[in-house]
Amino acid sequence: MDLKELENGIDPSVHWYYQSKKKPLEVYFKSLVAQQDKPIKVIDFGSGSGFFAFELLNTFPNQISEVWQVDIGYTEEEMANTGHPKVKKMHFLPEGVKDAVIIMMDVLEHIESDYDILDEIVSKCESNVNYFITVPAFMSLWSGHDLYMEHYRRYTLKTLRKLLNSQNCKASSDYYIYGWIFPIVWLVRKFNKADLDKPPEHSDMKPLPGFVNGILKHINYFEMNFRKANKLFGVTCVSEGKIV
Repeated sequence: MDLKELENGIDPSVHWYYQSKKKPLEVYFKSLVAQQDKPIKVIDFGSGSGFFAFELLNTFPNQISEVWQVDIGYTEEEMANTGHPKVKKMHFLPEGVKDAVIIMMDVLEHIESDYDILDEIVSKCESNVNYFITVPAFMSLWSGHDLYMEHYRRYTLKTLRKLLNSQNCKASSDYYIYGWIFPIVWLVRKFNKADLDKPPEHSDMKPLPGFVNGILKHINYFEMNFRKANKLFGVTCVSEGKIV
Protein backbone atom coordinates (compact mmCIF):
# COMPACT_ATOMS: atom_id res chain seq x y z
CA MET A 1 0.00 0.00 0.00
CA ASP A 2 1.23 3.47 -0.90
CA LEU A 3 2.21 5.47 2.17
CA LYS A 4 0.61 8.58 0.67
CA GLU A 5 -2.80 7.01 1.21
CA LEU A 6 -2.02 6.56 4.88
CA GLU A 7 -1.04 10.23 5.06
CA ASN A 8 -4.49 11.00 3.68
CA GLY A 9 -6.14 9.28 6.64
CA ILE A 10 -7.01 5.98 4.96
CA ASP A 11 -7.27 2.93 7.22
CA PRO A 12 -6.82 -0.07 4.89
CA SER A 13 -8.11 -2.49 7.53
CA VAL A 14 -11.62 -1.09 6.98
CA HIS A 15 -11.58 0.98 3.77
CA TRP A 16 -13.73 -0.54 1.01
CA TYR A 17 -11.10 -0.13 -1.70
CA TYR A 18 -8.34 -2.06 0.06
CA GLN A 19 -10.64 -4.63 1.63
CA SER A 20 -12.11 -5.53 -1.76
CA LYS A 21 -8.77 -5.33 -3.56
CA LYS A 22 -7.24 -7.99 -1.33
CA LYS A 23 -9.94 -10.52 -2.26
CA PRO A 24 -8.53 -11.57 -5.67
CA LEU A 25 -5.06 -11.79 -4.12
CA GLU A 26 -6.30 -14.09 -1.36
CA VAL A 27 -8.15 -16.32 -3.84
CA TYR A 28 -5.05 -16.54 -6.03
CA PHE A 29 -2.79 -17.34 -3.09
CA LYS A 30 -5.20 -20.03 -1.92
CA SER A 31 -5.00 -21.65 -5.38
CA LEU A 32 -1.18 -21.63 -5.19
CA VAL A 33 -1.23 -23.21 -1.73
CA ALA A 34 -3.40 -26.05 -3.06
CA GLN A 35 -0.70 -26.86 -5.65
CA GLN A 36 2.26 -26.83 -3.24
CA ASP A 37 3.47 -29.44 -0.75
CA LYS A 38 5.35 -26.90 1.37
CA PRO A 39 4.91 -23.31 2.59
CA ILE A 40 5.41 -20.47 0.11
CA LYS A 41 7.55 -17.36 0.45
CA VAL A 42 5.65 -14.11 -0.11
CA ILE A 43 7.68 -11.27 -1.63
CA ASP A 44 5.93 -7.91 -1.45
CA PHE A 45 7.86 -5.77 -3.93
CA GLY A 46 7.37 -2.02 -3.46
CA SER A 47 5.74 -2.97 -0.20
CA GLY A 48 5.25 0.43 1.44
CA SER A 49 3.18 -0.18 4.55
CA GLY A 50 3.08 -3.92 3.80
CA PHE A 51 -0.69 -4.09 4.19
CA PHE A 52 -1.31 -6.79 1.57
CA ALA A 53 1.57 -9.00 2.71
CA PHE A 54 0.40 -8.86 6.32
CA GLU A 55 -3.16 -9.63 5.26
CA LEU A 56 -1.91 -12.79 3.54
CA LEU A 57 0.19 -13.71 6.57
CA ASN A 58 -2.77 -13.27 8.91
CA THR A 59 -5.05 -15.35 6.66
CA PHE A 60 -2.55 -18.09 5.75
CA PRO A 61 -0.10 -18.22 8.68
CA ASN A 62 0.81 -21.90 8.21
CA GLN A 63 1.12 -21.76 4.43
CA ILE A 64 3.70 -18.95 4.36
CA SER A 65 7.35 -19.67 5.13
CA GLU A 66 8.56 -16.07 5.07
CA VAL A 67 7.47 -12.61 4.01
CA TRP A 68 10.01 -10.36 2.33
CA GLN A 69 9.01 -6.73 2.15
CA VAL A 70 11.15 -5.02 -0.51
CA ASP A 71 11.16 -1.23 -0.61
CA ILE A 72 14.00 1.27 -1.07
CA GLY A 73 12.21 3.66 1.27
CA TYR A 74 12.73 1.65 4.46
CA THR A 75 14.95 3.10 7.17
CA GLU A 76 17.49 0.95 9.00
CA GLU A 77 15.24 1.08 12.07
CA GLU A 78 12.25 -0.16 10.08
CA MET A 79 14.28 -3.05 8.67
CA ALA A 80 15.49 -4.01 12.15
CA ASN A 81 11.97 -3.95 13.65
CA THR A 82 9.60 -5.76 11.31
CA GLY A 83 6.89 -6.56 13.83
CA HIS A 84 6.71 -10.28 13.01
CA PRO A 85 9.25 -13.14 13.22
CA LYS A 86 8.48 -14.31 9.67
CA VAL A 87 8.88 -10.86 8.13
CA LYS A 88 12.11 -9.46 6.69
CA LYS A 89 12.45 -5.97 5.27
CA MET A 90 15.05 -5.16 2.65
CA HIS A 91 15.92 -2.52 0.09
CA PHE A 92 16.63 -4.87 -2.82
CA LEU A 93 15.58 -8.33 -3.96
CA PRO A 94 18.43 -10.84 -3.50
CA GLU A 95 19.54 -13.43 -6.03
CA GLY A 96 18.19 -16.97 -6.21
CA VAL A 97 14.48 -16.46 -5.51
CA LYS A 98 12.52 -19.73 -5.60
CA ASP A 99 9.31 -21.27 -4.23
CA ALA A 100 7.75 -17.83 -3.92
CA VAL A 101 4.98 -15.53 -5.06
CA ILE A 102 5.90 -11.94 -5.87
CA ILE A 103 3.11 -9.44 -5.31
CA MET A 104 3.28 -5.95 -6.79
CA MET A 105 0.22 -4.01 -5.69
CA ASP A 106 0.11 -0.76 -7.69
CA VAL A 107 3.89 -0.51 -8.02
CA LEU A 108 4.87 -0.50 -11.72
CA GLU A 109 3.14 2.80 -12.45
CA HIS A 110 5.48 4.52 -9.98
CA ILE A 111 8.62 3.42 -11.84
CA GLU A 112 9.85 5.39 -14.84
CA SER A 113 11.21 2.31 -16.62
CA ASP A 114 8.78 -0.50 -15.84
CA TYR A 115 10.54 -2.78 -18.36
CA ASP A 116 13.89 -2.38 -16.61
CA ILE A 117 12.58 -3.02 -13.10
CA LEU A 118 10.65 -6.10 -14.21
CA ASP A 119 13.75 -7.37 -16.02
CA GLU A 120 15.73 -6.93 -12.81
CA ILE A 121 13.13 -8.82 -10.77
CA VAL A 122 12.93 -11.70 -13.25
CA SER A 123 16.73 -11.98 -13.36
CA LYS A 124 16.72 -12.71 -9.60
CA CYS A 125 14.22 -15.56 -9.92
CA GLU A 126 15.45 -19.15 -10.01
CA SER A 127 12.50 -21.56 -9.98
CA ASN A 128 8.84 -21.93 -9.05
CA VAL A 129 8.07 -18.21 -8.78
CA ASN A 130 4.56 -16.90 -9.34
CA TYR A 131 3.31 -13.34 -9.41
CA PHE A 132 0.25 -11.21 -8.71
CA ILE A 133 0.30 -7.68 -10.14
CA THR A 134 -2.14 -4.77 -10.05
CA VAL A 135 -1.79 -1.43 -11.83
CA PRO A 136 -4.17 1.50 -12.44
CA ALA A 137 -6.11 1.24 -15.69
CA PHE A 138 -6.73 3.52 -18.69
CA MET A 139 -5.01 6.80 -19.45
CA SER A 140 -8.49 8.23 -20.01
CA LEU A 141 -8.72 8.21 -16.19
CA TRP A 142 -5.49 10.20 -15.81
CA SER A 143 -6.04 13.00 -13.29
CA GLY A 144 -4.54 15.04 -10.51
CA HIS A 145 -4.77 11.92 -8.38
CA ASP A 146 -2.09 10.33 -10.58
CA LEU A 147 0.09 13.41 -10.25
CA TYR A 148 -0.30 13.37 -6.47
CA MET A 149 0.56 9.67 -6.35
CA GLU A 150 3.57 10.27 -8.64
CA HIS A 151 2.45 7.90 -11.38
CA TYR A 152 4.18 7.71 -14.75
CA ARG A 153 1.37 5.94 -16.58
CA ARG A 154 -1.82 3.92 -16.43
CA TYR A 155 -2.27 0.60 -18.25
CA THR A 156 -4.69 -1.51 -20.24
CA LEU A 157 -4.69 -5.30 -20.30
CA LYS A 158 -3.00 -5.09 -23.70
CA THR A 159 -0.11 -2.88 -22.53
CA LEU A 160 0.32 -4.89 -19.33
CA ARG A 161 0.42 -8.16 -21.31
CA LYS A 162 3.04 -6.68 -23.63
CA LEU A 163 5.20 -5.71 -20.67
CA LEU A 164 4.88 -9.08 -18.94
CA ASN A 165 5.38 -11.13 -22.12
CA SER A 166 8.62 -9.27 -22.79
CA GLN A 167 10.02 -10.45 -19.46
CA ASN A 168 9.07 -14.15 -19.48
CA CYS A 169 6.04 -13.65 -17.26
CA LYS A 170 3.30 -16.03 -18.39
CA ALA A 171 -0.15 -14.92 -17.30
CA SER A 172 -2.64 -17.57 -16.25
CA SER A 173 -5.34 -14.91 -16.01
CA ASP A 174 -5.75 -11.17 -16.41
CA TYR A 175 -8.77 -8.94 -15.98
CA TYR A 176 -10.12 -5.58 -14.83
CA ILE A 177 -11.61 -4.86 -11.43
CA TYR A 178 -13.79 -1.99 -10.19
CA GLY A 179 -15.68 -2.10 -13.47
CA TRP A 180 -18.94 -0.84 -12.02
CA ILE A 181 -17.37 2.42 -10.79
CA PHE A 182 -15.43 3.02 -14.02
CA PRO A 183 -18.14 5.20 -15.68
CA ILE A 184 -18.48 7.30 -12.53
CA VAL A 185 -14.72 7.83 -12.20
CA TRP A 186 -14.43 8.58 -15.93
CA LEU A 187 -17.14 11.24 -15.80
CA VAL A 188 -15.74 12.89 -12.68
CA ARG A 189 -12.23 13.05 -14.08
CA LYS A 190 -13.33 14.11 -17.58
CA PHE A 191 -15.00 17.21 -16.19
CA ASN A 192 -12.30 17.98 -13.68
CA LYS A 193 -9.24 18.54 -15.87
CA ALA A 194 -8.20 21.76 -14.15
CA ASP A 195 -6.37 19.71 -11.52
CA LEU A 196 -3.81 18.64 -14.15
CA ASP A 197 -2.12 22.04 -13.94
CA LYS A 198 -0.34 21.01 -10.76
CA PRO A 199 -0.42 18.09 -8.32
CA PRO A 200 -3.21 18.42 -5.72
CA GLU A 201 -2.50 18.37 -2.01
CA HIS A 202 -4.32 15.09 -1.41
CA SER A 203 -5.40 11.83 -2.99
CA ASP A 204 -8.87 11.09 -4.38
CA MET A 205 -9.09 8.31 -1.80
CA LYS A 206 -10.78 9.49 1.37
CA PRO A 207 -12.22 7.97 4.54
CA LEU A 208 -15.99 7.56 4.31
CA PRO A 209 -18.86 7.27 6.80
CA GLY A 210 -19.23 3.70 8.04
CA PHE A 211 -22.49 2.87 6.28
CA VAL A 212 -21.30 4.24 2.92
CA ASN A 213 -18.01 2.39 3.25
CA GLY A 214 -19.89 -0.80 4.09
CA ILE A 215 -22.17 -0.53 1.07
CA LEU A 216 -19.24 0.07 -1.30
CA LYS A 217 -17.31 -2.82 0.22
CA HIS A 218 -20.13 -5.32 -0.28
CA ILE A 219 -20.85 -4.14 -3.84
CA ASN A 220 -17.21 -4.67 -4.71
CA TYR A 221 -17.10 -8.03 -2.92
CA PHE A 222 -19.95 -9.09 -5.21
CA GLU A 223 -18.18 -7.82 -8.34
CA MET A 224 -15.02 -9.75 -7.45
CA ASN A 225 -16.95 -13.00 -7.94
CA PHE A 226 -17.10 -12.23 -11.69
CA ARG A 227 -13.77 -10.43 -12.06
CA LYS A 228 -12.12 -12.90 -14.47
CA ALA A 229 -14.88 -12.34 -17.02
CA ASN A 230 -14.17 -8.62 -17.18
CA LYS A 231 -11.85 -7.98 -20.12
CA LEU A 232 -13.46 -4.65 -21.05
CA PHE A 233 -12.91 -1.91 -18.49
CA GLY A 234 -12.26 -1.09 -14.87
CA VAL A 235 -10.22 1.20 -12.67
CA THR A 236 -7.52 -1.45 -12.06
CA CYS A 237 -5.76 -4.07 -14.22
CA VAL A 238 -4.81 -7.41 -12.64
CA SER A 239 -2.46 -10.09 -13.91
CA GLU A 240 -1.64 -13.35 -12.17
CA GLY A 241 0.72 -15.99 -13.44
CA LYS A 242 4.21 -17.51 -13.39
CA ILE A 243 7.73 -16.37 -14.17
CA VAL A 244 9.13 -18.90 -16.67
